[in-house]
Amino acid sequence: MVKLVSLFGRTNFDVLLCSHKDLLFLGVFKLLDCFPPKSMWFLWNIFSKGTHMLQCLCGKSLKKNKNSSDPQLKGIVTRLYCRQGYYLQMHPDGSLDGTKDDNSNSTLFNLIPVGLRVVAIQGVKTGLYIAMNGEGYLYASELFTLECKFKESVFENYYVIYSSMLYRQQESGRAWFLGLNKEGQIMKGNRVKKTKPASHFLPKPLEVAMYREPSLHDVGETVPKAGVTPSKSTSASAIMNGGKPVNKSKTT
Repeated sequence: MVKLVSLFGRTNFDVLLCSHKDLLFLGVFKLLDCFPPKSMWFLWNIFSKGTHMLQCLCGKSLKKNKNSSDPQLKGIVTRLYCRQGYYLQMHPDGSLDGTKDDNSNSTLFNLIPVGLRVVAIQGVKTGLYIAMNGEGYLYASELFTLECKFKESVFENYYVIYSSMLYRQQESGRAWFLGLNKEGQIMKGNRVKKTKPASHFLPKPLEVAMYREPSLHDVGETVPKAGVTPSKSTSASAIMNGGKPVNKSKTT
């Protein structure tokens, strides 16, 4: 509603107020009206410049405190229970399989959001990322690459399926999934179907955690050693499930 409000007690003119912002200046004008004319304009000058300075200082301080290295992604520490009756686990050497022990530290994973319904799955104890290469084999990677990205989709009965964001069947376009067989062994992604229990996982979150966004590296890039110039052409020493080395020359 628009209404007329008298700004000064000792003045005869009115001003039209159209927004709540004007109420602030109304209070200032009433305050300044209590001072002599010279003092009034002096205080008004300080007020007008002071608010601008305050905005500048606040803006500067906010940018200064905003550190890109601070954790900015909200994820979870969880266990992944497969419908086959096993918990997914990562051994110290990076190999993957299933276990029925729900108290093992090797079954703890960081589920880090790296995109819209896209996650990175990182072993809590090893710090290694689960990845899938161009042949469908799962392996543990020290560096976060495109092969470490998995699409997270909710299936029936609230089970979750994880599919590679990089690889799928060329002809049919069918996705490659993370899965465990009936013996608790890891399966090739191109052998797993989303309608089978092998690909159905039930996350059992333990806590919410904040993570830094992983730095994306090229597939096949190795961790630089001390005193050695890093080279992308060198073969990676990633460990595939079962302790076999991944042949990066076959991945695309």
